[in-house]
Amino acid sequence: MAAQFKLDIITPEKVFFDGETSQIIVRTTEGDIGVLAHHTSLVASLPSGPVKIKQEDGTYRVAALSSGLLKVGGNKVSIIANAVEWADEIDIEWAKRSEAEAREKLSTLKDQHELDIAELKLQRALNRISVHSSCK
Repeated sequence: MAAQFKLDIITPEKVFFDGETSQIIVRTTEGDIGVLAHHTSLVASLPSGPVKIKQEDGTYRVAALSSGLLKVGGNKVSIIANAVEWADEIDIEWAKRSEAEAREKLSTLKDQHELDIAELKLQRALNRISVHSSCK
């Protein structure tokens, strides 16, 4: 059995994951990285993207993460995210509606702050759709 480490994933609303794993794969602003037990200390910014958590049977459970922060150290990994949801629990119809609404706003808005918010909503919707589709 591969060496394990503690993984915590939290959002403002809940503790999403609190357990042990032998590997995660997560997207950082610098690219995708894999983290194993006893990984060197690291702090990284996380854009919207997938996070893959290795299960005991060797398969990965995938979640859609909506931006956050990764901290690795002391054989523990903590992820603080704006939102996270398991790929198999994503409401794909809602995600597609969110994508359409964000695209519409991007085409009509003029205020930079509102454009930035619409862009983030679009990225989150596209990530949810992509993660959901990759697990089929």
